[in-house]
Amino acid sequence: MFDSLSERLDGIFSKLKGKGTLDEKNIQDGLREVRLALLEADVNYKVVKDFIEKVKERAVGQEVLKSLTPGQQIVKIVHEELIELLGGVAEPLNLTKTPSVIMLVGLQGSGKTTTAAKLALYLKSQKKKPYLVPADVYRPAAIDQLFKLSKEVDVPCFESTSDMDPVDIAKEAVSRARKNFLDVVIIDTAGRLHIDEVLMDELVRIKAAVSPQEILLVADAMTGQDAVNIAQSFNERLDISGVVLTKLEGDARGGAALSIRSIINKPIKFVGVGEKLKDLEVFHPDRVASRILGMGDVLTLIEKAEKAFADEDVEDLEEKFLQAKFDLEDFRTQLRRIKKLGSLEGIMKLIPGMGKIREQLKQAQMPEKELVKVEAIINSMTIEERKNPKIINNSRKERIARGSGTSVADINQLLKNFTQMRKMMKKLTGKAKKNKGVIPGMGANPFGNPLAGAEAGNTLPKSFFTKKKKQRKKKKQKRKARKKK
Repeated sequence: MFDSLSERLDGIFSKLKGKGTLDEKNIQDGLREVRLALLEADVNYKVVKDFIEKVKERAVGQEVLKSLTPGQQIVKIVHEELIELLGGVAEPLNLTKTPSVIMLVGLQGSGKTTTAAKLALYLKSQKKKPYLVPADVYRPAAIDQLFKLSKEVDVPCFESTSDMDPVDIAKEAVSRARKNFLDVVIIDTAGRLHIDEVLMDELVRIKAAVSPQEILLVADAMTGQDAVNIAQSFNERLDISGVVLTKLEGDARGGAALSIRSIINKPIKFVGVGEKLKDLEVFHPDRVASRILGMGDVLTLIEKAEKAFADEDVEDLEEKFLQAKFDLEDFRTQLRRIKKLGSLEGIMKLIPGMGKIREQLKQAQMPEKELVKVEAIINSMTIEERKNPKIINNSRKERIARGSGTSVADINQLLKNFTQMRKMMKKLTGKAKKNKGVIPGMGANPFGNPLAGAEAGNTLPKSFFTKKKKQRKKKKQKRKARKKK
């Protein structure tokens, strides 16, 4: 979403960093370009004006002019002010009551129903017991849609019908949630193509009936400045507690995200970043500011990896790698995990300093097609062939090539690369064990010095291999004990 803005700002700051010293004129010229970049990104003009004034006030002071790296200092100031503009810190949901009520409001087509299911899945991952409530009795199939989504996320859903009153639905749902010890009631309210009194009156009555802890406006980021106007209208009547911005994966210019917080003084709490039900993220102002300025977002990448990789699977695979016993089945498992993290381009956006490399890869061919081809080849093998690639002779290769829509040459290349990789791992881990943790030619410790028992330089901890085995053994014993219970 912020790609075009990021590119513009990167070009502006590169010019400023290239200057050895900065004077007031350099800074004003740079900020003029920043202002144009923000306006082009559809940020509200009042928000842009206030933002530039704040940056200018700090940038022309001693903080920058006497700095050894004035260009970097300006980037730092812009980064800090962007974080402030976006809200400073992530705002958690207010779920202090049992059951807590979350009321989703917004115009038709903004993605309320899907967001309700996404939010239920997110709360479920936080050890909550959500309850979905379809209160949109006007839109055809809205109730059916939420029923289907509730089954996908395995969350109970209130059995409302189109002849019921939305206020009665909300009251009865909260009552049932209390009786069934459900934590959070998520009410999917009706929308309209535009704001009208009938819609607002109904929402006000639902609010009065169930006293929700959260009223979240679901706004489509693709609507640009209209999203800000819509937010103002809903806030005036309902006093919303926060915003969920949907369709951030699209080609919107990002102005809504940068404007809403300042205009209505209400936080963006979540963002929808894809069509899948797991594609809902907590809105972290500092991380978004870093992405806008091309600094990456390592924390989000780590969180995605933790969700994609199960601990026990990682341990088993780690042991196989250390003993150089991994096979093509393990290799395919890793390819699938990488896919769960998203596209390679999306992953690279989260890694600091990868912006320019990403641009170069765009001009060349991204390797994602190659990964698809590799997985197709492995899928066409039998389990025996994946476990023991040595048995793959010419007739087997021809069969695998036909099954995967590739050539025998492609299969030969995959097997050659895989064999070389396994040999290299065997050589490295073998020498590391023999040399008490030293991996020749690796330079600095690839696992990082903070590991307990590690010595400075290019060594792994002396007890690295034995400790890992003990840790795995303990974890397996705990898992077995839990299963018995």
